[in-house]
Amino acid sequence: MTTLATTIRSALADAADPERAAGQQAYMKSTMPFRGVSLPHVRTAVRAAATGERDPAILRTSALELWDEARFREDRYAAMALLALRPARGDLAIVPLIEHMVRTGRWWDFTDDLAHRVAELHDAQPAATAALVRRWSTDDDMWVRRIAIISQLGRRDRVDAALLSDVITPNLADPEFFIRKAIGWALREYARVAPAWVAAFVAERPLSPLSRREALKHIGDQSASGTTASATVSGAATRPSRT
Repeated sequence: MTTLATTIRSALADAADPERAAGQQAYMKSTMPFRGVSLPHVRTAVRAAATGERDPAILRTSALELWDEARFREDRYAAMALLALRPARGDLAIVPLIEHMVRTGRWWDFTDDLAHRVAELHDAQPAATAALVRRWSTDDDMWVRRIAIISQLGRRDRVDAALLSDVITPNLADPEFFIRKAIGWALREYARVAPAWVAAFVAERPLSPLSRREALKHIGDQSASGTTASATVSGAATRPSRT
């Protein structure tokens, strides 16, 4: 194990709180035990251990070791925190690691955290990342599809609306709760800056009740009740295309 990974694991062990750990494990429905370390403390420990480390390859290697050799869930949180450090962000070299973590982690806490790294890739490498999430959106693995759907969260007026439509549409009929929730979440957040676009999208597509309710949470059902609403994205009047 790298020195960095060993240092992080030692810091987490020193901060362990067994009483807190039991509640964390129950809440997360995790078969992997917790140490009882809060997520902010995990991130602080990672930043402290990695101070001065500017080599993204070392960060990736250490992240992979912490992830694959994890005995406690916080080890995996620390692995993801390494990928959030500036030298590692926005680099397509982290894509295989993100995908590995999503496929092996198979739970929402991992997928939703890693989605932030994909959002950064959208900014740094837009064409390659758009192609990536389009491919992910039809993957057999539900969690890979989920990260594709929520990969633009937080981008606000930088959201690629056509891409958002492209990754949601293949998943509209999926009965899985975590997919339906992801669809609603992605649309709800985009509705903060493009409510007319979201209203039109919802009106034109057969969303599940859960996805629809989440999507319209900030704009109201009445906005999607008609078919004449215009959708505006980055100042250009458009409507979501039917597929």
